[in-house]
Amino acid sequence: MFSDLFSSLDGCFSWLIWVPSMIFIFIFVNKSFMNSYNNIVMLFFTKFGYGNKKLLPFGLFMMTIMYFLFNMNFLGLTPFTFTMSSSIWFSTSLALILWMLAVISSFTFSFKKTIAHLVPSGAPNVLIPFLVVIESISLLIRPLTLSVRLIANISAGHIVLSLIANVLSSALVFNKTIVFLMLSVGYNMFEVFVCFIQAYIFSLLLKLYSLEHP
Repeated sequence: MFSDLFSSLDGCFSWLIWVPSMIFIFIFVNKSFMNSYNNIVMLFFTKFGYGNKKLLPFGLFMMTIMYFLFNMNFLGLTPFTFTMSSSIWFSTSLALILWMLAVISSFTFSFKKTIAHLVPSGAPNVLIPFLVVIESISLLIRPLTLSVRLIANISAGHIVLSLIANVLSSALVFNKTIVFLMLSVGYNMFEVFVCFIQAYIFSLLLKLYSLEHP
């Protein structure tokens, strides 16, 4: 399973590869890179729209989640390594816990206002029971949609990376390494962008859900 195409979804032996990768990153990442990275993080923090001081702690928390997910996705870009964000147990648990915190906070702050969000304004009285059911289902499936979106995108990218790594290892025999190496580097750069976008979308959706907080 260690050299299999789907070994990126198996966390048993992946530490044999990601530990040297992490050591390499910590050695060669310099201070200027970290300063640029922090500037990018602060830029997206302002884009989240947390100008209100009351929501500032939640904004910092969302940025922490985004930073955490991006680093986990980024460290999993090495072929045949396991990424926790592609695990159904981790992603579902994370989405469920964050969703429950937002819901419990809303009900604790104002039960009536939270229930009122289940009924769209201006809805006919006849349709209110059906709308409440639909809105309740929409509320309950939010952690599922969050986790499935993250798992599907990260898992698909890692499977393709493993496939490219297999082809690249076979190309060593046929002296076609340069072509597949360029393809691998290009797709890895694309996957870095995907890792950042998925972390950003996950945090952005949580931020949008938090706007319903009374």
